[in-house]
Amino acid sequence: MTNKAWALRGGFGIDRLALEERPEREPGFGEARVRIEWVSLNRRDLLLVEGIYNPRQALPIVPCSDGAGIVEALGAGCERVQVGDRVVVHFFPGWIAGEPDMAKLATGLGGPGGDGTLQQTLVIAEQALVRLPEALSTQAAATLPCAALTAWCAIVEQGGVRPGSVVLTQGTGGVSLFAVQFAKMLGARVVATTSSDAKAATLSELGADAIVNYRTDPDWARRARELAGGPIDLIVEVGGADTLDASLRLIRPGGTIALIGVLSGAKAAINLPLAVMRQVRLQGVTCGHRENFEAMLRAIAAHGIDPVISHRFGFGEAREAFQCMARNEHVGKIVVAMDG
Repeated sequence: MTNKAWALRGGFGIDRLALEERPEREPGFGEARVRIEWVSLNRRDLLLVEGIYNPRQALPIVPCSDGAGIVEALGAGCERVQVGDRVVVHFFPGWIAGEPDMAKLATGLGGPGGDGTLQQTLVIAEQALVRLPEALSTQAAATLPCAALTAWCAIVEQGGVRPGSVVLTQGTGGVSLFAVQFAKMLGARVVATTSSDAKAATLSELGADAIVNYRTDPDWARRARELAGGPIDLIVEVGGADTLDASLRLIRPGGTIALIGVLSGAKAAINLPLAVMRQVRLQGVTCGHRENFEAMLRAIAAHGIDPVISHRFGFGEAREAFQCMARNEHVGKIVVAMDG
């Protein structure tokens, strides 16, 4: 049996992604083989393919961290999953619980931890798999390991959002949309920023209480403060260099800025007194551990949260999926059907 995989070989760039046939591997002790049904793309995956995420990444590499499917074979010693289980792959296979360390963070799939999910079958330690609630499809589950878990940790684990909290989100990427959904689930007031009326409509459908178009309103930060109707407790900061200063001015004393993305640049000059004198908490968020993931899946199933899926591609169209992300044509998640 063979395993078809998209691999980055011979250099970086979407045009260097090549469809390969590899021998299908049997799972070893404590491992499971999963027939991947759906994969979703994250900005990290595009940056890896472009050579920006890690210019020293060893090649060849199969990209993508997010995937869900069916367990089709088990090695000896497996106890957590059974053949036939519908499962989703955890982003950090080596981070099960507790605080992160460099060893745990080095296990991220489709990058430092080795080959990712953009392949028909994946052999992986069973501890990296989470069984799906009955109500959750593998398509929906495939959107969750990176973007949704990052949003969950920003809102729930680090942000401490509760009924009546005020949360500011930025844009309509995967993390931001999940952040709106989780914040509303917890009873918070959400002010969201966006660049177009079409994207604003999606935010409104998800329950955002107020929306600011930063393209048409140059003083969007002032407008966001007005619409918040009170102190802003948490900002989900995905913008990076161009938005961090505004976030520092918007957040309440003692509030939290969840640092997640660097869409406008990776290096920012920080006005330190704004953070120091007002006891602002700058909290980096990089996904979370498996116990966080399991808690999030239970909440999603209980509250009926549906991921926003923007574009669907077939397995043979993987390059087109990456090109779609590069052109910023999506609002929500881009997914790949592995049998398509």
